[in-house]
Amino acid sequence: MGKKEITFIMIKPDAVADGHTGKILQRIEAEGFKIKGLKMLRISLSQAQKFYEVHKERPFYGELTQFMASNISVVACLERENAVLYWREVIGATDPAEAKENTIRKLYARSKGENAVHGSDSAENGIIETSFFFSGSELV
Repeated sequence: MGKKEITFIMIKPDAVADGHTGKILQRIEAEGFKIKGLKMLRISLSQAQKFYEVHKERPFYGELTQFMASNISVVACLERENAVLYWREVIGATDPAEAKENTIRKLYARSKGENAVHGSDSAENGIIETSFFFSGSELV
């Protein structure tokens, strides 16, 4: 058995606008995650720029941050054994054309840029990213 850990996830503006929030939340629970925190919000451009600062020098940074500030997102902190790796398997490859069948991105993403969901890439980043959007008192 693996160690319980948290991961940060985001249902991005494309998936929210396309009405996939409920289906994605159902999938989260079906996969055995405990939702420790959940909120719907519109991320400001400055928040998006800070959150994705690691990509600042990448050519897609401006487009990504504009997209993330374009509409409502749902952010959540999830917990389960091996949460980071497991969530990344559930969501699939960044490019939905390359994602495995029945992964969230294969089912709901519009494109590589509008790919429905975000997931932390490490346990450490799961904690950092969760702290970006949630105070300790907002998590159960």
